[in-house]
Amino acid sequence: MSSFMRALWRWYFRPSVVVGQGILLTLGLAAGIVFWGGFHTAMEATNTLEFCVSCHEMRDTVYVEYQESVHFQNPSGVRAVCADCHVPHDWGPKVVRKIQASGELWGKLTGTIGTPEQFEAKRLELATHVWETMAATDSRECRNCHSFEAMDFEHQTQRARDKMQPVATGEYLGDGSTCIDCHKGIAHKLPQVPRDD
Repeated sequence: MSSFMRALWRWYFRPSVVVGQGILLTLGLAAGIVFWGGFHTAMEATNTLEFCVSCHEMRDTVYVEYQESVHFQNPSGVRAVCADCHVPHDWGPKVVRKIQASGELWGKLTGTIGTPEQFEAKRLELATHVWETMAATDSRECRNCHSFEAMDFEHQTQRARDKMQPVATGEYLGDGSTCIDCHKGIAHKLPQVPRDD
């Protein structure tokens, strides 16, 4: 090793530099922990029902509809909140969805859905976006709570049994159908589709 390299090595690892590096490493680690904790806390805080209905656009429209649905009140007492249906549970897809949702806040900020009339005018567009997303993920959020293995077909209505048993046994697999194809409007009213008169 050359004398220059030895001198550089001794200079770099002198006690004051080593202590400084240790302090920087400790501060960086602490900042990372604080950032990660804050980020995770914000992710979970924005998954609560209270957060979702904190703006009147949601509280006065879809929240009212949701309160009349089986996802809000049912004999078993199990309640699905907004995030259960609209936010993936896995971390990576959840972050992607949260980034998309931050873009949706633009409608709130610009007032394009600020009144019930404006919301109704965009309902089909908003619902279509949700349905397409659910279809693309094979209704992943539905399957977080519902599974064919847990269904008691004997306690379903005849109509439900006739529809669900063939799907559960794989009779309909491969045709591209997923939960949302049959269950649109399960928690919110369906948009009015414009008709040609």
